[in-house]
Amino acid sequence: MQMQCDCDMEHDDVDLNLDKDDLPLRANTSHILVRHYVLDMTIHFHRKVISGSIVLFLEPVAGPGALASPGRRTEIIGGQGVRFGETGKTPAESWCITGHVGETRAKFKDKAVTALQDDRKDKTRVGCGVSGTAEEEGAKSRNSGEAVGVSWAAADIAGRKCQPPSDVGKVHNVPQSAIPHPNASWESTSDGDFTLVLDCCDLTVSKVEALDIISVPSMSGLVEEVKCQRSGLSTVDQSAALIQKLVSIPSGQWREQHRLFSQCSRAPASQGGGTLQFHTDRWSLQVRKRGAGTPQDFPRALRICYETRPEGGSVTWTRDQDNRVCVYTAGSPINNRALFACQEPPVAMSTWQARVRAPSECVVLMSGENQAMPTEEEDTGLLFWDYYVTMPMPASTFTLAVGHWRQATAEFTTAVESWPSGRMECGETAKAGPGSETVAGPAAGAGSSTSEVIKCSTLQTGSGDQTSSSSVFCDSQGHSVACFPDTVDESVTCSHDDYPCRFTEPSAWSQRVVPHRVFAPDCLLQKAQMGVLSLLPRCLAAAHAVLGVHPFPRLDLLIVPAGFSSLGMASPHVVFLSQSVLCADGAGERGRSLCGSRLCHELAHSWFGLAIGARDWTEEWISEGFATYLEDIIWAQAQQLSPLETAEQCDLKALLRWRRLSDELHNSEEHLQVLRPNMEKTGQVTESGSSMVKHALNPDKTFMQVHYLKGYFLLRFLGSQVGEQQFIDFFRLFVKKYHGQLILSQDFLRMLLATFPDMGRHGLTLSTVYAQWLDQPGIPQWLCERSAVWSQARLVDEVKAEVIKWIQLSRSMQGKGRKRKKAEPKVNYKEVSSEQLLLLLELLLEEAELSVTSLRSLERTYCLQKQDAEVRHRWCELVVKHGLSQAYRDVEHFLVHDQAMGVYLYGELMVQEDPDQQALARRCLSLVSEEMDRSARRVVEEMVL
Repeated sequence: MQMQCDCDMEHDDVDLNLDKDDLPLRANTSHILVRHYVLDMTIHFHRKVISGSIVLFLEPVAGPGALASPGRRTEIIGGQGVRFGETGKTPAESWCITGHVGETRAKFKDKAVTALQDDRKDKTRVGCGVSGTAEEEGAKSRNSGEAVGVSWAAADIAGRKCQPPSDVGKVHNVPQSAIPHPNASWESTSDGDFTLVLDCCDLTVSKVEALDIISVPSMSGLVEEVKCQRSGLSTVDQSAALIQKLVSIPSGQWREQHRLFSQCSRAPASQGGGTLQFHTDRWSLQVRKRGAGTPQDFPRALRICYETRPEGGSVTWTRDQDNRVCVYTAGSPINNRALFACQEPPVAMSTWQARVRAPSECVVLMSGENQAMPTEEEDTGLLFWDYYVTMPMPASTFTLAVGHWRQATAEFTTAVESWPSGRMECGETAKAGPGSETVAGPAAGAGSSTSEVIKCSTLQTGSGDQTSSSSVFCDSQGHSVACFPDTVDESVTCSHDDYPCRFTEPSAWSQRVVPHRVFAPDCLLQKAQMGVLSLLPRCLAAAHAVLGVHPFPRLDLLIVPAGFSSLGMASPHVVFLSQSVLCADGAGERGRSLCGSRLCHELAHSWFGLAIGARDWTEEWISEGFATYLEDIIWAQAQQLSPLETAEQCDLKALLRWRRLSDELHNSEEHLQVLRPNMEKTGQVTESGSSMVKHALNPDKTFMQVHYLKGYFLLRFLGSQVGEQQFIDFFRLFVKKYHGQLILSQDFLRMLLATFPDMGRHGLTLSTVYAQWLDQPGIPQWLCERSAVWSQARLVDEVKAEVIKWIQLSRSMQGKGRKRKKAEPKVNYKEVSSEQLLLLLELLLEEAELSVTSLRSLERTYCLQKQDAEVRHRWCELVVKHGLSQAYRDVEHFLVHDQAMGVYLYGELMVQEDPDQQALARRCLSLVSEEMDRSARRVVEEMVL
């Protein structure tokens, strides 16, 4: 692993070498950890920024250079959608990478790299005392004098109303001449002080201050406890002991703990030294306190006042399909560091609570265990939404979406949906001032008046003191889903840190379908209802049947704007889905395959990627390979297929994936084909905890699926060695042992080999798996052999027979003049599944020539414009390859409405060197450039312009 020097070097203002493609994780997590975040954010659509504050509650790591204990790490991600384990940015799994497309990618690869390099500019800032930023782009926000949005509660201290300091939350007007030279000033003030290093990018930080926790009235009980236990402590030591008490409160008292966190986040700055020195460079925010030479001496509660930037890579400002403004966290390769300063390394596990203010007509969705109810803020007229989590998660899993979404409802849905106890009852409204404490309840229905509240049932479930029961319900299509009571699995042993774990709750084990909601813009609401909402209960129940208790107590699913660059992305409690997975009108049950399998993929990430994650972000296969493997198993369960039908469907999908992987490996650089690029150094960090994520910023990697596909085939190989059903049973055992933790590849493999010792006796060892699958490029021998078997399967033979019919039809129609052309011969074509149709089109793409008549007949026979996006993508490839001008409108429609999958089609249009096709590519780009994902747009612009 490429590493940078320790803390002494981490504050150097050194950007990445543009010849490198690694992402730095600079937070010094081996020295000090964030245990809890309290965020206060205000959405400003007119300026495309989020302003506010974040309060960090810190705990030094015991022992010099001690490493943080393994925890959990997630997409994004769908969600690289990759977000490194479903919280980074991921390529759409269904992007077509057949031979010709692979050539297109290779042709434009250098241009894509150049485009990304041109976009990287060094941005250096410094803050000292109450200094603001040094960049001109921060001047506008400073001159506006606009508050950063710190929320203050009314508190009675010594009989007087506690008021926030007048300058807290303000962006200070500081003359540029008053700001010292960044490096010189920052380095000259070190004096051996400890430096807190946070991951940060494209944030305008105005102030960092230590908080006076002792003065918070709600903390008086803990203050007295600390005084009794340790008399004679200085104020600084007393504050540190107080925070230690706060972060160590047992999980059974999490409600009280969160209340105290919230109160403490509004504390005034410490007297005489509360304002801290800070410095920002390209990838980090660094903070010092004069005289604090060790992590133990450093303040334990900090407030950072800041503002995002419109160009920040973690946040996407755009318009939805109804042309209404919205914003969501993009799950980009840099994760959340352009949303708030945080500790990005996976081992930095923390809980959080957040208040988000937004215009009254908007809905706020976020990673949170509760279903938040909006509350009106009297002094601003905005609504605020309060969310929280009690399960420690990496900061990169935090997800936010704010827009004019509406909730889909199903006429036949009678599912028993359960909400956390202590929430407001349905129909109850709330109104509070900026300092009031509110209890979140079910969210208001998007698209209706914000005073309206979503109607729901009140069965209790979730963490701590909550209960649930079983039920039987029907989805919107009338399919019954039974929720039979289960008993707690006594074999579950929790090895993670203390939190209210669902794996130990009887209510969670009996809950086959967790409470769920589906949101979409108004124009897609009916499709979301008939497609996603009707499938979701079945997929949730199927996932439970395969993997056991749901790790998270609820789920919101959002159809994101058209520019979203992936088919899906999973985060705790929130799933983003592309509109491309929605069923076309009149598609029927067959057209639901892509939507169903994608839902199952994202649900699988609840277990692999979120509840269990990779300790080293380069091992993305632990998230994406597992989710790809499990989506087939869960989707077959949701369809209630027989064992034979399941095996045949899985083998057909395996062949399709083999074709994609084979093409990708033939058209990519070898170093990007390795699942474990750090090899024996995987998981290693510097003494401070910093590291580099290998190839994370490589633009070519953004469009690769090797971690999905090669990881999937490794699991198929392992399953073939022990038996498929035994392998699935082993997954449940693995989840029971490792939920709530981060793992490396060897953790999974060692437990597998120990559970099935015959594998070792037959020569399968940890070293052989590394050598054949994880540490080498190319295709393992087993996969080459197995692909030949899949090619002879019954469902494949059926497709081959249909392909022959189409080739014969094409040849019979070639060379016939328009006037003398005979009537098209009648052929009996066999009905095929979506996966078979996909393979049929891929095989036809291998034909050098197909007649116009046969292509038009092909489109009519299979109603290709009513098929799922994967099928329509292959149809568009056929249209472009054979210059079928009558169907160029289909290509244009695809590029406009299926942006998550259309990047390579632009290359195909340009590489043909046909003036009409190139004009089509430029026209489509002009139509969508404003809403297109920024990374994808850079690549396409290099192809087209």
